[in-house]
Amino acid sequence: MVLVSEGITGFAFFFPFFLRTSTNSPSGSIVFCTTMAFVVSSVALATCNLCGTTSAFVVGSLAIMNASTFVGSPVSAFSFAASSLQMNGWCPYCLQWKQSFGNVSQKTRCSKILPETILIGNERGGCFVTSTSINILAKLWFAFSMVILSVVMKGGKITQVGKYNEIAKSGSDFMNLVGAHRTALSKFEGIIEDCNDLRRNVEKDVNKIESTREDENKISGQEGQLVQEEEREKGRVGFPVYWKYLTLAYRGWLVPLILLAEILFQLLQIGSNYWMTWATAVSDDVTPPVKRSVLISVYVALAVGSSSWNLARALLLVTAAYKTAQILFYKMHSAIFCAPMSFFDSTPSGRILNRASTDQSIVDWSLASDVGAVAFSVVQILGVVAVMSQVSWRVLIFFIAILLSDIWLQRCYIGSARELSRLSSVRKAPLVQHFAETISGATTIRSFGQEARFMDTSMDLIDSYSRPLFYYKAASGWLDVRLDALSLVLFTSLLVFLICIPEGTIDPSIAGLAVTYGLNLSMLQSLLVWYACQMENKMISVERMLQYTCIPSEPPQLIESNRPDPHWPTQGEINICNLQVRYAPHMPFVLRGVTCTMFGGKKTGIVGRTGSGKSTLIQTLFRIIEPTTGQIFIDGVDICSIGLHDLRSKLSIIPQDPTMFMGTVRGNLDPLGEYTDEQIWEAIDKCHLGDEVRKRECKLDSAVVENGENWSVGQRQLMCLGRVLLNKRKVLVLDEATASVDTISDNLIQQTIQQHFSGSTVITIAHRITSVVQSDMVLLLDHGLVLEYDSPKRLLQEKSSLFAKLVSEYTRR
Repeated sequence: MVLVSEGITGFAFFFPFFLRTSTNSPSGSIVFCTTMAFVVSSVALATCNLCGTTSAFVVGSLAIMNASTFVGSPVSAFSFAASSLQMNGWCPYCLQWKQSFGNVSQKTRCSKILPETILIGNERGGCFVTSTSINILAKLWFAFSMVILSVVMKGGKITQVGKYNEIAKSGSDFMNLVGAHRTALSKFEGIIEDCNDLRRNVEKDVNKIESTREDENKISGQEGQLVQEEEREKGRVGFPVYWKYLTLAYRGWLVPLILLAEILFQLLQIGSNYWMTWATAVSDDVTPPVKRSVLISVYVALAVGSSSWNLARALLLVTAAYKTAQILFYKMHSAIFCAPMSFFDSTPSGRILNRASTDQSIVDWSLASDVGAVAFSVVQILGVVAVMSQVSWRVLIFFIAILLSDIWLQRCYIGSARELSRLSSVRKAPLVQHFAETISGATTIRSFGQEARFMDTSMDLIDSYSRPLFYYKAASGWLDVRLDALSLVLFTSLLVFLICIPEGTIDPSIAGLAVTYGLNLSMLQSLLVWYACQMENKMISVERMLQYTCIPSEPPQLIESNRPDPHWPTQGEINICNLQVRYAPHMPFVLRGVTCTMFGGKKTGIVGRTGSGKSTLIQTLFRIIEPTTGQIFIDGVDICSIGLHDLRSKLSIIPQDPTMFMGTVRGNLDPLGEYTDEQIWEAIDKCHLGDEVRKRECKLDSAVVENGENWSVGQRQLMCLGRVLLNKRKVLVLDEATASVDTISDNLIQQTIQQHFSGSTVITIAHRITSVVQSDMVLLLDHGLVLEYDSPKRLLQEKSSLFAKLVSEYTRR
């Protein structure tokens, strides 16, 4: 069965909770493939998670989908084209019918599998031959003779149900879609028969080419691996990390001021205690050295002074902590925002979120207080030792012995605690990543009924994160018990010593002061060791954030010494000279010496099978990827010699995966506020979204939620078209810009582009031949090489043209 509609969704069919009323529900198991492919961190993991199958069947599924070379590779914008992601998204659906693998050859092309074997399950047998297949279509891209039942929807209602011939005779909105599809195919009139004659010979040539290059594309597991294990330091946190942290705020000038404030506070505090000891009479029979009013006045003055310096110390510490956290935040995020796309390709988002949240919170809230506590404990201990040494220098023997014991305990503890803290931080990233993936793929997960499986995975990741955290807390408890025991030993030794000395050896008041400070000393020694350990453990967060401040950045946005002319480019001619590109030094070349010229003001279509390098070529044009060797010139200007802003501001692109940002329609179309409402409305009408926007209450101020989820994928693509219509550029790139809209809208959009970009250089990456058949030139890529580059007419006249084969495949549907 095929479900045809304008802007439809299958949620209500697959998820009963979307229905307000329902009298029937589907029986048996249901699987659901969304428009945007949901693939998690690796292909094999994604497939197993959704199907619960073994790796042997995973490899079989990937082989059917022509995606076996990606097993074990990370999913990313670089390692997968959008069509590859969609093919890998099909693997779990194949695995639901894993007994049918024997009927499908590994060499079967995706162009046959999708329309014939997987979607329909035709008479030759296939993965879905015994299953009810409901295909929701925006474009009529395969033969309806293979369909048993067609359902036409409009405005949320079913308008027609029946076989294709019955609906075709009645005449309806469905025939408008059919007519639009035939209009698209009419571009091939006169060449279809010639293509059919060439098909058999061309297929032989293609098979020869693929067989000779099969060995070239075999990549070892590590060689094809872009995502590497997260970087984790080992051993002690280096002194440069401490120094960097202390000197970030005001170049470290606040540090000596904080120490000075703490020293003055400690001196005044000890002075006030000494003053009370000296100025207070031992008994009522003894005359006090000073009057009561003087005693109180001096004591209040000392107390106010010590409190003032304590307040100054706290304010200085907070100021330094705030400024340091702010600078670290700014530097880390600036480095991330300026990082090349290769960084995001090799770094899962969970790692970035972990450092930007957990590590940043530690620096914001607790690290500064621990660093301050260490410094304050050292100053206070020195003050206490100075007071107690007046009783007897022998007290220092106990102090030194206990201090050495504390240091020994600290060294026993810190090695394990430090690595446990690092391990806990590293293991939190996969948990964050899995949570984000689960939220984004909730629709697919629920359609497969795999909530329990993903919940189990989440619990496993929580356990993996909690284990080192639990041991870290246990190690802290181990240290606490021993530090308290040593503090008790020190205080007991002091009391025993004071009791054993002969009477009259020391002043009773000094002895009482020594006991008071001795009690504080035992606590201070424990606190010093504790805070020192906590400081080193939390300094790991600074270490991790500093790692991200050193991320290599993209080339400069502006190169003042080489700014292009403000009106550049005037012609839009693009010369590509021996271009070779790869995504990482250990990866194979994706483009292998591409050389061609795209003439200014002309339309060039780029075609080729999945993985041929089409998207890589466009990414290189925008310098999202830097060329390994070779050059690209636009109107004679080497794009690598100018700043990124000067280059990208002169180019426009409508991507295959449309992006909308949270905000309003106006903010998405004109984020910088450069255009009037009239100009915005004009662009919206040109991209055929005017009626939809006017229906909404707030018009241009209508809300756009995160990722534009309250707009359909097709509407998001039309929004991207509206952006490029607003700021017309001389070079426009279309990466299958109408992939998610119906055929009628597709034809209208193509007319809009031809009308408003007639003088621009238009580069179209085509997954459907109708997108490029009317181009001035066609560039056919295969395995990163230019196989054909000529006008479509000439290529179709060539006896051995590979482009002719692609046309013949499309016209057969």
